[in-house]
Amino acid sequence: METIVRLAARGDGVTESGRYVAGAIPGDRVDGDVIAAGPHRMTPACRHFGVCGGCQLQHADDEVLAEFVSGRILGALAGVGIVPETVHPAHLSPEGARRRASFRLVRDGGGVRIGFNVEGSSAVVDLAECPVVRPALWNAAWALRQALAPKLRTGHAVGMTLTETLSGFDVLLTNLSLPPSDIGALAALASEARVARIATETSAGVEIVLQLAEPAVRFGDVAVALPPGGFLQATMDGEAALQAAVLKGVAGAGTVADLFCGAGTFALPLSAHAKVFAADAARDAVAALSAAAKRAGRPITTAHRDLFRQPLQPAELNKFDAVVLDPPRAGAKTQVETIARSKLKRVVHVSCNPNTFARDAKILHEAGFRLTELWPVGQFRWSIHVELAAVFCR
Repeated sequence: METIVRLAARGDGVTESGRYVAGAIPGDRVDGDVIAAGPHRMTPACRHFGVCGGCQLQHADDEVLAEFVSGRILGALAGVGIVPETVHPAHLSPEGARRRASFRLVRDGGGVRIGFNVEGSSAVVDLAECPVVRPALWNAAWALRQALAPKLRTGHAVGMTLTETLSGFDVLLTNLSLPPSDIGALAALASEARVARIATETSAGVEIVLQLAEPAVRFGDVAVALPPGGFLQATMDGEAALQAAVLKGVAGAGTVADLFCGAGTFALPLSAHAKVFAADAARDAVAALSAAAKRAGRPITTAHRDLFRQPLQPAELNKFDAVVLDPPRAGAKTQVETIARSKLKRVVHVSCNPNTFARDAKILHEAGFRLTELWPVGQFRWSIHVELAAVFCR
């Protein structure tokens, strides 16, 4: 028998000899395809585990989860020859903490299914529960399923993203048109399920079809009106962990550029201590941030700017004491290349993709930056998705 010593990037167990074993975790013993449970194996929290593609690691305890989150990042960095000077313990979000989730609704011969895709398939698991999300979010999703079911024809698939805000749930529906005659019935449901707004997204764009209250979130001590389907960190405690890391990383900086700023997750907390320039390609998010900053009297200047096509140039970057980057999964290669050519001495990089982060970190490293601190964050509990914040200094 062999012992599983680590988890691979996709969640498979790996033996001492390098063999991959699906469903095994560190501490398990394996003989061929037979797995003998080790000390870190847990009873999955959800009856759908093993079929639903939303979670891959419900059978692992927190020690294994934390090691996986840190290991994914450190492994990617090792691949480009970088070792962080300080690695903080991994932060794990608790069960039932997700305030944002994207479900699929599909009508087939058995009725309307609501859930996530089957692992490695386009089929949808019909969920009866989801311990990953906040209970109120699941209740709202189920109520919307019941209300929207009559609108779906056989084979019709609809995307449904729910985001919990201070004033209720923001709902974005894709691949579904709602005629005015349906709005009255939805209004009664929305009030009962604490839905603040329902918007639809089609090839023509996003349209608000019902709004009982303006969905708002709070970054630091400033409230921001969230655009329909606007990006928000998956959990409040994961967001807080990333914000704390960013604030520590730029401590003492008087001027900060927040690039890929969204609606102000970092820009608004930063503005309590520094003058902030915030830029992003998402026009609605930037407008929401700008309006919130003006209401609160915060020293934030905003710009609607595609940082992939029009990154800040060295002369622009040299005006700042520090830069914060929070790009999408593709990373920020073009922007990081201009940072490397600038006189900047401090960069805080937030990422949801260890591989593109490592690629960008290598560019900074070769330009004389040291990776001084790293915070691994696992806010997508039981999944293989990890996030991080890192400080680079030169």
